[in-house]
Amino acid sequence: LMEQIWSLFGENRITEVILGPALQAGVEALKAHNRSGKIFLFHTTLPTFEAPGKLKNREDRRLLGTDKEKTVLTSQSDFYAKLSEECRSVGCGVDLFLFPNSFIDVATVGEICRLTGSQMYKYPYFEANKDGDRFLADLKHAIERPVVFDAIMRLRTSTGLRPVEFYGNIAMNNRTDIEMATVDSDKCVTIEVKHDDKLEGGNAYFQVAVLFTSVSGERRLRIHNLALSVAMDYAAMYRSADVLTILNYLAKFAERHQMQKTPKEVRESLTSRVAQILATYRQYCSPNSSLGQLVLPELLKILPLLVNSLLKSDAFSGGSELTVDDRAWLMQLLPSMSPLDSVLYFYPRLTPLVRLELLNESPPAVRCSYENLLHDEAYLLDNGVLMFLWIGQSVPTQWIQDVFGVPTFAQINTDKNQLIEKDNPTSRSLRCWIEELQAGRQRRTKIYIIKQGEKLEPWMKKFLVEDRNDNCPSYVDYLCYIHKEIRSYIS
Repeated sequence: LMEQIWSLFGENRITEVILGPALQAGVEALKAHNRSGKIFLFHTTLPTFEAPGKLKNREDRRLLGTDKEKTVLTSQSDFYAKLSEECRSVGCGVDLFLFPNSFIDVATVGEICRLTGSQMYKYPYFEANKDGDRFLADLKHAIERPVVFDAIMRLRTSTGLRPVEFYGNIAMNNRTDIEMATVDSDKCVTIEVKHDDKLEGGNAYFQVAVLFTSVSGERRLRIHNLALSVAMDYAAMYRSADVLTILNYLAKFAERHQMQKTPKEVRESLTSRVAQILATYRQYCSPNSSLGQLVLPELLKILPLLVNSLLKSDAFSGGSELTVDDRAWLMQLLPSMSPLDSVLYFYPRLTPLVRLELLNESPPAVRCSYENLLHDEAYLLDNGVLMFLWIGQSVPTQWIQDVFGVPTFAQINTDKNQLIEKDNPTSRSLRCWIEELQAGRQRRTKIYIIKQGEKLEPWMKKFLVEDRNDNCPSYVDYLCYIHKEIRSYIS
């Protein structure tokens, strides 16, 4: 077929693009053979040809960050959502690999991924020499990872508990059954369970059952059972809290409500929930403390830090400095993130590099604030989506020579955003550390080389989430505001 494409269409002068019919053809091929499966679709341009799935160019980045942003961040057509229903009936997932040089409407075409349990990859302004290895690694991982098809998931609970909200790359035609055309080993489904009746006995019980079709075509059922101790008081409950799971839930809750509320309302709602959580602890677990003293539960001490970082992230506060597609893509990543993925995205890992080869273990991370960046050091900032290699102006020249093959800071070429393979301990340890961070991820991370004081540094500073940026408060300022809200709730 690949050999025939050129002979069949080499003289075609039509430059407009279709997408919908290509997807429909893939689904029909699986349906004709009575098979479940997955479509890997590679696409570059907004589909504007007069055909099913045609879209119009509605790029207007000026709306981002305003009350009208939902007009460009929600789907402009129901075609892809309806096609996802047909995909689920067949057990067909769709992984989209996008290579746009202009607006491609991620918010609309991404519906086919979001509603089939699949994934979207995006390589804007793709250049084979810069992005080729990353694309091939992503494709290899997407093909090789464990996957099942035509899945239905249901959560059952003991009396007094009931599931009320469901988050992920999923679809639901009723209030109990989660439908996914495909489920792979990278996906996470988050379920909110409501406690609305008395819990009998000392345990609460949960059962997750997943009915699916294996790669070999067998229909199987997988069941997970879980028993959790019931807390008898607030103190016991707060001693068992998991801050990463709470952050993961709050992020998915906020992402869904972005399309229903204004950005300001989403920020206020999240901050209010955090204040309520902490005020309840203060009221019932430490009632004798002074109101002027900020008392936080041990396991939730970093919750204000993480939520402030969440509110600063491009997925929530990205304005006109982003493209509409960038913002929509980041929003589509959130529903299927695991707790570990989400905490890394909202609070990046920042590690020093100059003495990396001398360590026998992973380098210790430093807090995400510009005041912690030393001029004679280099750092790697990693949030799971992007990596920045920041180089201080006074970093040792020997380190520069070992890593970049040039003798001075001024000669470092930041345009290539690639690390040269050099045969020395410094270069090897840096590349091994980056590879260790990337290992097992569902997507490879693009690296940007940033020199202190140069034009791209302000972009990187946005990810130093403890600092104040744009209209977002610093961590210290946000913590003071949370303290004020806690006192307001208590009084």
